[in-house]
Amino acid sequence: METSTFSYGQLSAFTKDIFLAIGCSEPDATLAAEVLLSADLRGVDSHGVARLSGYVRLWEAGRINATPDIRVVHETPSTAVVDGDSGLGLVVAPFAMKVAIDKAANAGTGWVSVRNSNHYGIAGYHAMMALEKDMIGMSMTNASPLVAPTFSTERLLGTNPICVAIPGGKEPAFVADMATTTAANGKLEILQRKQQPAPAGWIQDKEGNSTSDAHALKTGGALLPLGGTREQGSHKGYALGSIVDIFSAVLSGANYGPWVPPFPAYVPMPENMPGKGIGHFFGAMRVDAFRPKEEFFKDMEQWINRFRNAKTVPGEEKVLIPGDPERAYEAIRRAEGIPLLQPVVEDLSALAQKFGCKL
Repeated sequence: METSTFSYGQLSAFTKDIFLAIGCSEPDATLAAEVLLSADLRGVDSHGVARLSGYVRLWEAGRINATPDIRVVHETPSTAVVDGDSGLGLVVAPFAMKVAIDKAANAGTGWVSVRNSNHYGIAGYHAMMALEKDMIGMSMTNASPLVAPTFSTERLLGTNPICVAIPGGKEPAFVADMATTTAANGKLEILQRKQQPAPAGWIQDKEGNSTSDAHALKTGGALLPLGGTREQGSHKGYALGSIVDIFSAVLSGANYGPWVPPFPAYVPMPENMPGKGIGHFFGAMRVDAFRPKEEFFKDMEQWINRFRNAKTVPGEEKVLIPGDPERAYEAIRRAEGIPLLQPVVEDLSALAQKFGCKL
């Protein structure tokens, strides 16, 4: 499919203008654009500017508050609950992660659960905030129910990503950022735009049969937990997604399971919702709360180098460390620009026309 390439600066300025146009403050618009564009830079195209029009539609539907009063509503020395006041998750999540980091600075570790938020972009951005303080960061969020638990035909969980970012000393950080499904819904959306089939183990139809139809969600199908089938360990993906849901929402007072608000603004809200908005969960751990930082970094560097130098299967160059592919994407895209599929460019052009902004 045809693509167009834009510089990071172009997309950043445009995205900020759109957030300003819906009423965000200058700092919030700047931050939201940075968080959203971090996905495009790191090669996670499904969670970047391709979702910008989705945020606008949520704002138009009255589900996003452009000027939220984000606040801590309960806390102990090492824990907190943050209420996002229906704000952009792109703004609420960094606020909450900073609370976790500040608590870790004082108590050794910090843990923050969030309610009343919205889609927060890529999990990696928030977890990686801890790296700047030589801390380990964790980030997770629940999401629209598109996933069927093992043996179910009902959609009860979201793609519910987890990210853990670990500083590597002199080596680049270890950053594991992943959905708890075989594939994130955004990757399915990319296949839909490209009119390509879904690989086996990604999705099932409304009867629970495996299908390659990338549009099966629209006819009652469901995404599959990590593993794809019971024989290949889908029960483990189901368990991981459930942990994210409970930590993010049951712990904070957000909506969970089938009651999580849908990202598409045109999808009706669930009835009898038990909580407030979408939930997130963040953690920060000071390395020196466990052992001297220099000793940890020495061992972490050795760990990374030993895995990089593992013997490889024929035809493969080397073993990768989680975070390597995203770092490579970022280096290329900062230098050469960010490619966008034509349907995404058309989406952004429509936003430009609607708000009188320049793309």
